[in-house]
Amino acid sequence: MENPFEIIIKKLIAIERRLISVESKIDYKPKTTDITEIMTLKQLSDYASLSKSLIYKLTSSREIPHSKRGKRLYFSKLEIDEWLLKQKIKTIDEIQNEVDNYLVRRKR
Repeated sequence: MENPFEIIIKKLIAIERRLISVESKIDYKPKTTDITEIMTLKQLSDYASLSKSLIYKLTSSREIPHSKRGKRLYFSKLEIDEWLLKQKIKTIDEIQNEVDNYLVRRKR
């Protein structure tokens, strides 16, 4: 009969090899994703379903991330995605968790 510790070690080595294989696949990024996608005002309007006048208002009040070259406005798709997701509305469960956490901290 084989030593149970040797069996465990063999299985751990096999798991480690699989993890290394998966990690190497996850870390791989094609070179084309390194380039930031830039959008114009019209592209942003279509992408985010926002009117051009609202976008102008948001840029003038500096509420939306943007760049300006001369009179033209440019927007990074990555920054816009982050900005759109930052405006997230909390669910009832998230609000309840915050209330519970507050009440637990307050009791101390």
